This record gives sequence, C-alpha cells and structure tokens, in this order.
Amino acid sequence: MREFGYLSDSNEAELIVEEPEEYVEAPEVEEVFEGDVEINTGLNKALDTYRKLIEKNEGLEPLTEKQQEALEKRIKEIESREVVETISEHDPVEIPCEKGKITIGPPTLTRFEKARIMGARALQLSLGAPPFIPIPKTARISLDISMEELEQKVIPITIRRVLPNGDYQNIPIEYFD
Repeated sequence: MREFGYLSDSNEAELIVEEPEEYVEAPEVEEVFEGDVEINTGLNKALDTYRKLIEKNEGLEPLTEKQQEALEKRIKEIESREVVETISEHDPVEIPCEKGKITIGPPTLTRFEKARIMGARALQLSLGAPPFIPIPKTARISLDISMEELEQKVIPITIRRVLPNGDYQNIPIEYFD
C-alpha cells in the first residue's frame, strides 16, 4: 500500500490547550463628527492637486511672489464657492416644435433613429401591415419597403428627443431635412 507523507497520522495529534487571555477594557474615546470633514478633505485634496498643477506648469523656476499671490487668491475664491448638494426638482416640459425649428439635436435624422424607424416599420410590414406606398419593383424584403417609405417621409411617426433634465421635443418625421 502506498504511503502519503503529506497526511498527518491520527496517533501523532497533539493536544493544544489555550490559556484564557485577560480582558482589558479599552479607554473610552470621544468621537467628534463634523459633517464638513468629508467635504473639506475632498476639497483640500483638489486644491493641493490644483496647486501642484499650477506650479508644475510654470516649469523649473519656482513661482514669483506675484504668481504665488495670484495662486493663493484663486484658491481662496475656490474655497469660498457655495457647494450645491441638492438639485431642485424639475418637471419635464415639452418644447414646442415648428417646421424648420428643431431645437434638440441635429436637423436630420440620426443613423440610430433611422435604424429604429426602419426596423420597427419592417417588422410591421412582415407581420402583415399594409404599406403606405406602392411596393417598388426593386424591393425584395420588407426592409426595402420601409427604407423607401422613410425616404418619402410617409410613415406617420414622431421622434421624441429628450434633454438630460427631462425636457423633450416631439418632432414629426416630416420636419426633418
């Protein structure tokens, strides 16, 4: 039989007895919490980085007294700025749209909007929806028909473009160039 040297022998097991440690009570420490500590820490790091960048940009020569004063003045301005932590609630508003007045995004359809419209319309056509135009002789699949419908701007659809604050503009497809 093969012997395994890496396995321990149960007869060789030693009994280890741990002695109980004495319990020592730690002295009470007062915790001081200041809400501005985190903000000041981050601000101080940012200001130190700003100071290093300005000093580094000047090159090998140290800053003159005038430059040092200007830097300190700029840092004081930054420190005195009001930190806005909460953003007031904003209700999304529809921006009115007129022909030739598209205020959100480019005046033409983006490639993503075109792809989305053509894909949705091709799916409708493949599921039996009637086409809005006579079927072209060159059309082989429903995507060809939807591309032609989009070029002629006969698809009754509006595009909603949304700003980051929630405001939006509904643009009929006929308004695009």
